[in-house]
Amino acid sequence: MYLAETTTTLALMPNWLNPEYLLTQFGGYVILGLCLVIFIESSIFPVLPGDSLLFTAGLFVAQGSIHTPLWLVCLAVSVAALLGNAVGYFIGYKAGPALFKRPDSRFFKQEYVDKTHAFLEKHGPKAVVLARFVPFVRTFITWIAGVGRMDPKRYFTYTIIGGILWAGGITALGHLLGNISFIKNNIEAIFILIVLVSVVPLIVEWARNRRERKNVPAEADAEVTQQIPRIDH
Repeated sequence: MYLAETTTTLALMPNWLNPEYLLTQFGGYVILGLCLVIFIESSIFPVLPGDSLLFTAGLFVAQGSIHTPLWLVCLAVSVAALLGNAVGYFIGYKAGPALFKRPDSRFFKQEYVDKTHAFLEKHGPKAVVLARFVPFVRTFITWIAGVGRMDPKRYFTYTIIGGILWAGGITALGHLLGNISFIKNNIEAIFILIVLVSVVPLIVEWARNRRERKNVPAEADAEVTQQIPRIDH
């Protein structure tokens, strides 16, 4: 039996955003459908219920609604997430520079590519892993990494880590916690909390970088002032 209890928020969602509806409609191809959604969200289309879909899939496994073993489901969704990120990276890698190099473009400039490359080389591992847990960002970061020419070996090393932690981890979490009544009845609140917790480190990093940028001119002015010779009257 599939879940009888649904939250008000999930019930008000369009069917294609409702994880329980999606998993039910996939029928005997539930694992294939689940992996397809995760692949698409990880590569080209960010408006999909990746987090809640993974959590609900784990819950369905725990309840016996999905008969595939948990380890196999976690492996399948992790592979789907990694393949999606690979496709997203190569989309950015191949198509991005052509857009940015257009001389008449107001929004795509080569300097943006250079800044993106510098950012990802400095913060890439942290950004790639954390972005997995932030809706929309987990799709766009793959394109940005490709556009910015982030080192492929470095990118794929950390996208594998992030993909396993996100896809496999949330599915396992749904299996572990999903049958707790409070968790089951507040799925949307749980994922809002996950997003907030995931965004906090990025905000802290952004604030720290902004503070450092403000300090650089001040330090430079102080150094110039020290170099000006004093004239004693």
